[in-house]
Amino acid sequence: MKFPFLGRVRCAYLGLLAAGYCAPFVLWEAPARADDGPLFEAVRAADLRVANMGWKLAVSNAPLCDRLEAGTGMQLHTLDQFDAAKRESARKHFGFSTPVAVEGVVADGPAAQAGLRIDDALVRIGPIEIAKLAGRPGTTDRLVAIQLAIAALPIGAPVAVEVIRAGAPVHLSFRPVPACKSRFELELDGGFGASADGSMVQVGSGLLDDYPEDQLAAVIAHEFAHNILHHRERLEARGVAYGLLAGFGGNVKYFRQTEVQADLLSVYLLANAGYPVRAPISFWQRFGPSKAGGVLRSRSHPAWRDRIATLAAEALKVEAISARPIIPASLAERGKPLDGDWQSILIRSR
Repeated sequence: MKFPFLGRVRCAYLGLLAAGYCAPFVLWEAPARADDGPLFEAVRAADLRVANMGWKLAVSNAPLCDRLEAGTGMQLHTLDQFDAAKRESARKHFGFSTPVAVEGVVADGPAAQAGLRIDDALVRIGPIEIAKLAGRPGTTDRLVAIQLAIAALPIGAPVAVEVIRAGAPVHLSFRPVPACKSRFELELDGGFGASADGSMVQVGSGLLDDYPEDQLAAVIAHEFAHNILHHRERLEARGVAYGLLAGFGGNVKYFRQTEVQADLLSVYLLANAGYPVRAPISFWQRFGPSKAGGVLRSRSHPAWRDRIATLAAEALKVEAISARPIIPASLAERGKPLDGDWQSILIRSR
């Protein structure tokens, strides 16, 4: 389903909670309709699709990450996030007995295993009391607050959870598992973009519309690799310029180096999560000819045919390794300054 009319970021908060947070946004700015249920459920399904892929990648690759958090497998949302015109409709559809509810749970996560269900309204999770979290209508303040609090929960320790389900209190307990520190966002704009900022991965909803799961996972894995390799911090340490200036001057070599490094690591991330290691190749064979053009993008990113050749060579290496997880030696580079040498790690297409 396409969502060109929403045009806002929808955060997939699934317990892979980093110390950052989404910029405030107001969801559902269109007028309320008699039945908003199908729209709400379409967005829930899209959020959960991204959440499940992010969860698999973040938990399976925890041994590769030097920044971890407590993974719960919960994806939360708040009534505050909804525009005033949609808020009452959202309350009726999702329940929202408290201001924070479970939008979804990943199938194999601690929350699901403990028995948490969609639309459970949170009362307390560990020491966190939902009623004491400040929030304002039209903002993500309350969601950010619980995000930060859950991020601080100890990994592996039992966490008591109280929810309201169908009007009755329910008490549960689960143990968070180690997960790489990142959150995963779906941008409901119908676009085909993807990005990472060090603690977040964002993908455009057009990718969900047009690409199968393994290829979408390949896109997410590439952006996730940027976070694992601390590329944002390392680029900033080099003083690079972003936006239109990324494709000019001394910026180019550093951006290209990070792109190739992320491509290479993404193959290992996919393998560890059980995805086909050749999924990035299939993605670029389809995406490259139609959408990877543009003079500026071609300057800051390697040619898509060269990326395919590089990914294919790395996939051959990974396919020869049976043990999981695979921890590539290249991870040692994340603590070093970027040197701009992208050509030695890129394989040219023939």
